[in-house]
Amino acid sequence: MTTTLYEQIRQFYDNSSELWEQIWGEHMHHGYYGRTGNHKIERRQAQINLIEELLSWADAPHPSNILDAGCGIGGSTLYLAKKYNAQAMGITLSPIQAARATERAQAANLDQTVRFQVTDAQQTPFEDNTFDWVWSLESGEHMPDKEQFLQECYRVLKPGGSLLFATWCHRPTNSLAGALTPKEQRHLEEIYRVYCLPYTISLPEYEEIAKNCGFRDLKSNDWSTAVAPFWDVVIDSAFEPQAFLGLARAGWGTVQAALSMGLMRQGYESGLIRFGLLYGVK
Repeated sequence: MTTTLYEQIRQFYDNSSELWEQIWGEHMHHGYYGRTGNHKIERRQAQINLIEELLSWADAPHPSNILDAGCGIGGSTLYLAKKYNAQAMGITLSPIQAARATERAQAANLDQTVRFQVTDAQQTPFEDNTFDWVWSLESGEHMPDKEQFLQECYRVLKPGGSLLFATWCHRPTNSLAGALTPKEQRHLEEIYRVYCLPYTISLPEYEEIAKNCGFRDLKSNDWSTAVAPFWDVVIDSAFEPQAFLGLARAGWGTVQAALSMGLMRQGYESGLIRFGLLYGVK
């Protein structure tokens, strides 16, 4: 990962994670609002529902050792470790996130089995064949080399281990819609700038990369409709008094991201932004 991008991502999450936890809680990802996206669900419950729906969709064997690649403040890591009585390792680029996740593990009496550290997910320090699962929930979009990231996921998985991956994508370009238009590219570039992303690719491209890495039993799905209401809910929450105060403390980068949330909503509405799922076995 390039030093400049590494620092941008680290700073973004160092500055914004405390505010996110205050307003939204421990889960730093989309919510699930039913397959048609029209279920009225409390925002934090919708985030838990997304985890459970992903687990149901993947139908993977229960793990004993999990790697959460892009763990935030440990929401999914702790949830999965408790659900499966498993060991887990969460990795993030943000020292503040790793420290907060460790505090939360201690508070949950899981610090003997769940650990967190600052690590580049494209080049981890773990041995080959270490984990039963690699769980990556909305971190792939930050990876400057998607192929290297999926190769690393494959490397650290035990034979028979599972990858469950959900990420921001752009629409497929191998259909009648064709290549991205200049207007679509400008829209994406603004999202990349605000949210510290190098670029996104389509779900079919991720499938091809995973296949070339050696993953088998591949399956994928597009849950854009099910998660799209998330951005309306986040925008509404930004008007709460607590959010105003938190934004003032978090700095311009976080303020800019909050002001740009409409870009994601518009992207889902137009079909440009997609929420892609990928599952494979080593």
